[in-house]
Amino acid sequence: MTQPASHDICAVGNAIVDVLAPCDPTFLEAQGLPPGSMQLVDADRSAALYAAMAAGVEASGGSAGNTVAGVGSLGGRAAYIGKVADDVLGQVFTHDIRAAGVVFDTPPLTGGVDKGLGTGRCMIHVTPNGQRTMCTFLGAANQLTVDDIDPALIEASAIVYLEGYLFDPAPARAAFEAAAAAAHAAGRKVAITLSDTFVVARWRAELLAFIERSADIVLANEAELAALFEHEDFDHAAARLAERVEVAGITRGAHGSVVVRGTERAVVAADPVDKVVDTTGAGDQYAAGLLLGLARALSLEEAGKLGSLAAAEVIAHWGPRPMTSLKALAEARGLKLR
Repeated sequence: MTQPASHDICAVGNAIVDVLAPCDPTFLEAQGLPPGSMQLVDADRSAALYAAMAAGVEASGGSAGNTVAGVGSLGGRAAYIGKVADDVLGQVFTHDIRAAGVVFDTPPLTGGVDKGLGTGRCMIHVTPNGQRTMCTFLGAANQLTVDDIDPALIEASAIVYLEGYLFDPAPARAAFEAAAAAAHAAGRKVAITLSDTFVVARWRAELLAFIERSADIVLANEAELAALFEHEDFDHAAARLAERVEVAGITRGAHGSVVVRGTERAVVAADPVDKVVDTTGAGDQYAAGLLLGLARALSLEEAGKLGSLAAAEVIAHWGPRPMTSLKALAEARGLKLR
């Protein structure tokens, strides 16, 4: 018999500190950055971009880290597994995620700074329409291995959430497999986010194999879904994903989201926002609401509405994590957790 979970969500991801700054499209062109893209850069390129950026803000981020921070803001019980270095940014990340009410006990990378592997950071260039273009130096985050997967923490979590960005390094992919195996052995669910079309393009066959073998829940946006199945028809691609997993949650920007479980389909409208300031973290916060709703056995529509509410809060300000209590916002809307 499966034991009651002490955590709603345990996320495994890249522990990253975000550096966000406004920019004009001409800046992206001058730097050779495709608008809306995410690319990995080395330490030298990261430093050069930092020097060229306008003044901005620094905030703890990382896709899955943002999600569990959102889970905490919604009043959920969250844990996180990710690698930082024993440096100032690592201390900042650790402080911030714990302050969000998230359990984070992954040991930092010893001697990482001396090896040029400081805590990861992501340069995020935001154009006036709120679109973000990301350049990520993974650093210590890229050093996550099977040894960092805490089986007891995995077994105590209703849903184990895997960040697609971590699919790039082979040791981290092995950690995914270990986390998924431990979760299923304990009767828990495994969720994965596709994270980015570039990730899908690099690892399409491997991602499909992992999804079919190990995933119960998949989160994606419309572009990632199309890339996964190499098909532009949304309904066709959504049906193919739904055939492979228990639950598929697909975001469609201003058009809201679709959540599918078998023959059940919930179409959820996007929450209105007076002004889109920065879309960084929108998908991460949608995942927070949707996954927490699923962990608490809410209906697909209720879970999707929690996701839409969380996404709307985060795109109305700078930074990838909530600045207002999502729990209070949800309660004001009559969206309550069981």
